[in-house]
This record gives sequence, C-alpha cells and structure tokens, in this order.
Amino acid sequence: MSQTENTPILPTPASMAQISGDSTSRHPIMEPKSIVYKSEIMKNLMKMIDRVSPSGATILILGESGTGKELVARAIHERSQRSSRPFVAINCGALRETLLESELFGHEKGAFTGAYTRKIGLAEAASGGTLFLDEIGELTPGIQAKLLRFIQEGEIIRVGGKDPIKVDIRLISATNRELDVDVTKGVFREDLYYRINTITLLAPPLRRRKEDIPMLVDYFLSRGNHRILNRGRVMSEDAMKLLVRYDWPGNIRELQNVCERLQILADGHTIMTGDLPENIINPESKIMSDDYDPTITLYNLEKSFIIKALNHFEGNKTQAANALGITIKTLYNKLHEYGEFEKYSAHAKSEAKL
Repeated sequence: MSQTENTPILPTPASMAQISGDSTSRHPIMEPKSIVYKSEIMKNLMKMIDRVSPSGATILILGESGTGKELVARAIHERSQRSSRPFVAINCGALRETLLESELFGHEKGAFTGAYTRKIGLAEAASGGTLFLDEIGELTPGIQAKLLRFIQEGEIIRVGGKDPIKVDIRLISATNRELDVDVTKGVFREDLYYRINTITLLAPPLRRRKEDIPMLVDYFLSRGNHRILNRGRVMSEDAMKLLVRYDWPGNIRELQNVCERLQILADGHTIMTGDLPENIINPESKIMSDDYDPTITLYNLEKSFIIKALNHFEGNKTQAANALGITIKTLYNKLHEYGEFEKYSAHAKSEAKL
C-alpha cells in the first residue's frame, strides 16, 4: 500500500513502521516520535523531510523555542540510511564551554581534575548515525572552531589527547537565533554557518498551524502521564475554541504543559472553559503597553527614548543621563552609536558650567 497524505502513520520505529487505515482516512497524520498534524504548512515540511533525509547533507532547523525541532531531526534520522544507527542529541546552550567540549569530543584520563577515566564523546558515540546539536547558536568561538575542523576533516581529538579519531556522522543542527545576523555581528563564524546549513528547514510556530491544535490536544490528553487520574480526558467545544484562539508563545511545549496541568486540575472527565488558565481565557488582559507597535525594534525604541530625554532637558546630557539612570559615558556611547553625537555636542559648554 502506498502512503498518502491522509494515511495515519503509527508512531513506531522506522524498522517496524506500518501503515494502517486507508487512503480515505480523515485522521491526523502521526509521524514517528509523535509529530501530529494535518495543516498544509506541516505537510510541506514533511515533504521536505522526505526529500532531504536520504541525502546525508548537513541540515539546519530553524524555529522558535518549543516548536519541536528535535522531533524534526529525529524524523530525518528515521527516514535516512542511518536509521538503524544511533541518534545522539546534545543541547549546546545547557553546558559551559569546557564541559561541552568534553561531552562532545570526549577526554582522556587525566586531561583535567576529575578525569579519572577515558570518556567517549557524543560525536564518537554517534559514529555511523546522526549527531543533533540543539541551540548551536549558543556555541562559544572556541568550540565553533573545533566543530568546524570536525566537520571539515571528519575527525575529533579528545580533550587531553593527541591522536585524531575518525568519526562518521550526519550532522543536524537547530537554533532559535538568526544566525545570519550573528554572522554579520561577528558572533558566529561565517565558514561554520555555511557548513551547517546545506539545507535549511523551518519548524513553524503553533500560531501558524492552528488547525493542528485539536488533534494535538487529543494526543496529549490520551497519552499524558496523568491520564490515570481519569480526569481531563476530553475537551469541551467551547474550551477547544479558546485553545485554538490563543497564540501559544511557548508553542507545542506550552500546549503540552497546559494539557498535563488540565489532567490534574480538571474537575471531571470533560475539561470546561473554567478549567483553563486565565491567560488563555482572557489573553487580552495580559500586561502589556496599549500602544505597543510590533514593527518597532528595541534598538529604535531605546534610541527614541534617549532622544526624547535629551530634548526634554534641552540637550543637557548630564541631566538626561541622570534621569535615564545611566552614566554620562554610556549616553555618549549611545549618541555615537546613533550618529547623533554632533547634534548635541553644542550643549557641552553649557553643561560644563553646571
């Protein structure tokens, strides 16, 4: 039987994947490792995954926090020729530089205080399979250089070691940062950037795939750790409408957290609107400025506020700096940054007299 877009795929390992149902099924699509969807944007993403998985190319997955980037990486691995080999994931933002290097490349006995035995790194452990580097944008320059060498040469050197070790991995990375901007700022190496994004995939935020919310809720409620409580098993129609209306800034991770909470706190079998958190019932009541403009960046907002302060004090930088709660040196640096220093330099003499 051939797969179709509407065929439900059971979340089983790739080696045992089977197709159930028929081509006319209207059930949600469930990919391995619980990617549940029916939205067009997710169908397009899964088509891309099917296309790139067999290639072995390095892949960069972009997306906000909580959008399921690791699930996307696992789906690529499961569809690749390396599916029978290890899938090893590491969060680059969770470890400091020295510990991250040891975790990634391993270390020799006596390499540092506490290194009582030789340790095999995750890159070496993933040999033959897939290495997934989450939050790769958080890597320090030192680790970036060593990662680049690893990708180019296909070999590692353990911390405290001298001999290179050949490693065969398929690299998949993920970040919620704008790496192209970080490259421009000099925060992320340009050569490494082009090495890790032969192919770029985007994990869409939940607010762009709201038609998936009802089936995601059903999935979490039926498989959550708290389903044994026999509460919060189904969602009322009105409650579901509120969940769909909400924008989910924390994405799927936030939705799963809410579903687990509802299973514990709901009064009965059916979750009603009154069981939902207040921020979902009344999202417009959240604390925020009434005149918030999403088109204005923090940089421009800060610049505007500083210029307003200077105008209020008739160009007196000392008084403006005191009112803003910053040093006069910081104010001078900001004015240089904004290209406004010369405009206000005429007031320097009057300030000196104060």
